[in-house]
Formats: sequence, structure tokens, C-alpha cells
Amino acid sequence: MKIRFIIIFFLSAFLFSVEAQDHLSIQFDYANNLFNNRQYYDAITEYKRLQFFDSTKTFNYEINYKIGECYKAGAKYDDAIKYFSFAELSARNEDEYFDSKTQIIRTNILRRTTDRALELCNELEKDQRFNGMSDQINYWRGWAFILADKWENGAKSFAKINSNHELKILAEQTEKAKVSVTFAKVISYILPGAGAIYSGKILSGLMSLGWNLLAGYWTVNSFIEDRVFDGVVTAELVWLRFYKGAIQKAEDFALEKNIEVSNKSLRYLQNEFKGIKP
Repeated sequence: MKIRFIIIFFLSAFLFSVEAQDHLSIQFDYANNLFNNRQYYDAITEYKRLQFFDSTKTFNYEINYKIGECYKAGAKYDDAIKYFSFAELSARNEDEYFDSKTQIIRTNILRRTTDRALELCNELEKDQRFNGMSDQINYWRGWAFILADKWENGAKSFAKINSNHELKILAEQTEKAKVSVTFAKVISYILPGAGAIYSGKILSGLMSLGWNLLAGYWTVNSFIEDRVFDGVVTAELVWLRFYKGAIQKAEDFALEKNIEVSNKSLRYLQNEFKGIKP
């Protein structure tokens, strides 16, 4: 009689455990379905409900990872990093650890905390467990650089993966298309308007050059005709103003040019690039 009771007890406990596990799996599938349909807010609610009832923490890694993805999709990057960090702590093997760590890196890239993303890349690179993952690490390091507008460094990172890597070529082309802000200012000191022309603003540069020549002519002519006061006033209020303006515009135009170049490449990455993005 006692043996029968013990058998029935353990059989009931087993069936209850199986039923509970099935219920958790159904709940997990339901939350995943919401996630796949981009109902991220509802998915977070269901993942957290599952987490509450998952007393054995069977789905702990998956739940935290998915909640992190939901927050990331909703641009809640601080919350995303929080849950990816939870996933990292609950990782059951090296693959899960690496995946959660790279998600943290990718989220840092998106929120433009570049130094932190690069620091984490360096940590993974030094970890002996991931010696075979150097290409993936350099891939995200490259993305960190280009989204921080450091295209030359990005090109170097992608070159470590493949010298003909698509993103390496794009980064090099972007860097090459940029202009030197310092050079634009220096040549404007020598020839007002030249910096604007160098930055692609030809009409503006020619106008700036013309106004400076005209103001210079007025100033010199005033001194030649012994109108010293007129010459001083013209030099200080007109010529100097156009001269300084040419230098400032040269810097502004160079910066504007570089932003246009970077934005063109970033639009390509956003709309046409078919590879994995942060």
C-alpha cells in the first residue's frame, strides 16, 4: 500500500512538472509570436510574466535576451543593455555569453557610447575563449568607428576581416571624399574665398574673394588719396569683416561638406546595405 502511494505521488509530481513545463513553453511561444509581430511592449509584458512563473529559471537566458531585443527595437538602449547584461550573467555556454556580449556592444554603438563599445570589443578580443571570433569582433569595432564618424579607423578594422570587404571600401571612399577643415581655413588666410571653393562652394567662394578684393581696393585707394580716416574705417569695418567672414565660412563649409559625405554613406548603410547592422 505504501509503495503504491509513493508511486502515485511521484507520478503525480512528474505529471504536474511536465504540465507546468508545457505551460511555460506555451507562454514562451506566445511571447515570441508577439515579438515576431513587432508588438514589443506586449512581448515584454509576456516575457516578464513568464519570468515570474519560471521558478526553475529554465528560460532565464532567453527571456532576458528577448526583453533586451524588445527594448533595443524600441530605442530604449539603457534598458536593453540592462537585460542583455542579465542574459550574459545567465548564459549557459560560451555561445550564449558571446551573443549577449555582442548585443551589448551593438547597443552601445547605437546609443553612440563608442568608447564603451570599443572597450568591450577589446575585452572579448583578449578573452582566450573567443580566439576564433576575431572577425566578428572587428566587424562591430568597425561599425563603432564609422558611426562615430571615424571612417579611416573603421576601414582598418574591416580590412582585418577582408582587404576587399564592402564596408572597408565604403569607409575608405567616405574618408577620401571628405575635405580637410584645417586646410580650408589655412588657404582662406592666404586667399579669402579659396577655402569655400575647396569645399565645393564655388559661387560663395568667388563672391567672398570679390568682396575682399573690392574692400581692399577701397582701403588702399583711401590711403593713396590721403583719406586716412576713411581708409582706417574701411579696413576695420569692411575689409576685416569680409576677411574674417571668409575664414569662418571656409571652416563652416568644410564641416558641412564632411557631414554631407558621412550622411550619404550612412543613408546607404541604412537603406541599401544588406549585411548585419547594429
